[in-house]
Parts: sequence; structure tokens; C-alpha cells
Amino acid sequence: MSDQASLSASYFETKYQADIDPWRFRTSNYEKLKYQTTIGALGKNCYRNGLEIGCSIGVLTAALAKRCDRLMAIDGSETAIREARSQHLPNVQFQVAFVPGDFPAGAFDLILLSEVLYYFSSSDLAELARLCLAALEPDGEIILCHWLGKTDYPLTGEQASNLFDAAVTRRLPSREILHDETYRLERLSS
Repeated sequence: MSDQASLSASYFETKYQADIDPWRFRTSNYEKLKYQTTIGALGKNCYRNGLEIGCSIGVLTAALAKRCDRLMAIDGSETAIREARSQHLPNVQFQVAFVPGDFPAGAFDLILLSEVLYYFSSSDLAELARLCLAALEPDGEIILCHWLGKTDYPLTGEQASNLFDAAVTRRLPSREILHDETYRLERLSS
């Protein structure tokens, strides 16, 4: 496992300033199918208060908002958040926040972390997992989705997924891996 530091907020801000959709969230068939599968993995039809960590430009957020009474969507890039806000989703509060340090206050019955955990160092990921558990309502669930290919990020998708699960397994012993090919999609719950 790597000892690399977490990627910084400036890394992402630079990416979005150079290209508002650097990972082709709006146009990639891979992303479209992954988003459909992610929404299909939700354990409930409706959530009272959701949290999406790493919302980027809000493509998945728009679909997730249909399943939440209220949704807080956060990202460390001000440019990405400004673009996400342009969708005018009435039940979504977009906020610039770089976790784990800027973890939002509140209690959530859904926390979604899609394509973000491998950007963290092992210690920052452990802190993020602790914060997610503290904010998760007793009947809540956490959805993780991560690409499994080779990266130059601090962690691989598999390492990040396994580290997060190990950090939350005492409180969320149910781990359902729903897709485990190009990406791993899982639901963690009690």
C-alpha cells in the first residue's frame, strides 16, 4: 500500500478550470451505465437526508436528487460546484467542502462516495470513514463505487474500498458487493 499523501483541493480545481468535465461524466457511456447501476443499488426508494461526497459537476447528483427529500452535494472544487449549481435542483444544497477537514454537519440516512476514496491517504480515508459513521443515521446506508483499474493515486479502488469497509464494519456489518468488474459498487448497512 502506498504512503502517498491525499490529493489536494488545488489538484481538482486545476482539473476543472482546464476542462469543466475532465472525466467525461456527461458523455461517457461507462459513466452513464455506472450511474444507472449506482442508483439501482440504493436500498430504499426515498431518503430523508442524503450526502454525496465528491459530487463534481453534479451529473450523478441530478439522478440522486430524485431519490432524496434533501441532498447535500459537496466537492472540493469551487469551479465544479459552480457548474453543478447551474442545474437548479431545488432539493439539493451544493457546497464547496474538502473532506475530511470540511466534513459537513448533519445526520444523513444515505452517504454516497463515488470515485473519490482512492484520492485519499490511508490515514485521511480512515478519518473520513469515522466521520461518515458519526454522521450516519441508525437506519442509514453508505454506497461506495470505485474504478478498479490501475491508478497513480494514493490508493487503488480495491484498497480504498477494503480500507473503508474495515473502518466501518463493526457498525455496518452488512457489505453487499453489487458489481465487481471494471468498478466495484457496494452497499454498507447495519
